[in-house]
Amino acid sequence: MAPEAERPDLDGFSKETLDSLLSAEVVLPKDSLQFAGKVVGRKRDSDGNLIGRANSNPILDTRVYEVELPDGAINEYSTNMLAEALYSQVDSEGNRFLLLKRILDYKKGPEALSSKDARINNRNGSRNKHQKYTTKGWSFLCQWADGSTSWELLRNLKDSNPIEVAEYIQTQGLSHEPAFLWWAKDIWQQKKHIIQKVKTRYWQRTHKFGTCPPKTIQEALKLDEENGNTLWHNAIQKELKNVQVAFKFLDDDDSVPVGYKQIPCHIIFDIKMDFSRKACFIAGGHKTDPPSTITYSNVVSRDSVRIAFLIAALKNLDVLSADIGNAYINAKVREQIYFIASDEFGPLQKGKPVIIVKALYSLKTSGAAWRVHLAVTIN
Repeated sequence: MAPEAERPDLDGFSKETLDSLLSAEVVLPKDSLQFAGKVVGRKRDSDGNLIGRANSNPILDTRVYEVELPDGAINEYSTNMLAEALYSQVDSEGNRFLLLKRILDYKKGPEALSSKDARINNRNGSRNKHQKYTTKGWSFLCQWADGSTSWELLRNLKDSNPIEVAEYIQTQGLSHEPAFLWWAKDIWQQKKHIIQKVKTRYWQRTHKFGTCPPKTIQEALKLDEENGNTLWHNAIQKELKNVQVAFKFLDDDDSVPVGYKQIPCHIIFDIKMDFSRKACFIAGGHKTDPPSTITYSNVVSRDSVRIAFLIAALKNLDVLSADIGNAYINAKVREQIYFIASDEFGPLQKGKPVIIVKALYSLKTSGAAWRVHLAVTIN
């Protein structure tokens, strides 16, 4: 990553330069059928100029995109049509639903239970053994109704399509495997009841709003390179710019203070409802010592908010709202912790110890520290 002095003004980017729909996967209609397409770029005129302009009002957004379909054909779709298709195919968290057509193959990983390890002894020492309940190590190659295929974990597929999975493992002679012994038999006995009750939509948790968020910084930068943009890079730089106040970098000749504990820190990635990219730097709070102070942090109840809206409506009052960006890091950290700077901080800072001085997200006491700080500030 570039040093902070070389970073651009990230708030100055427009929707024209940050094309968040690029590389999104979306199911679209074609000749009375539906196909899974991928957004490959903006449509240009004969002079090479982009067609249409972005607008904060969706009705006035006139951009046109080129979408590649499975047969290689390139179709043109407007921004509104793509957005409408994406929103109609996801849940409230942005996960896309898929309709299973059939299961093509399976994989058994090394972590899957073997027959000899499938049972455990009772706690009282008796010889009777209990079945281990786990689906770890198994995944299935699924073909979806839109023609796409993907490998999915058994634990997810078992909840959305239990009957299809049970039928497949029986035809493949896998019913004796420990991962299926404890539930597949019951599925057959309750088949008719399950057909009426089960949700047959599989929510694909690897994608959000048609795009697969990266797991690491290296993967994020690789996606930017493949898509020909800097969406993830800009999200990372914007987050690092915001959380700089939470860090105290030690010089080469400085040592970590006595009593401070090293914890891991990393960046997680997400895609927001407007298809923009989000990076969030979080601390490995699970590695900190048990807190010595109360960590309870209450929140406003839904009833209180509704009563406030009712009073505002009765009194004809305007209701204003605000968002506090990176709220927690306004409060001081309670733990004595540090981490070692990694790739996201650039070659000059990489490998240096960094003292955490503000309440980063995912620390055990951050919520309580922010609540106290807010209460003191507004009083």
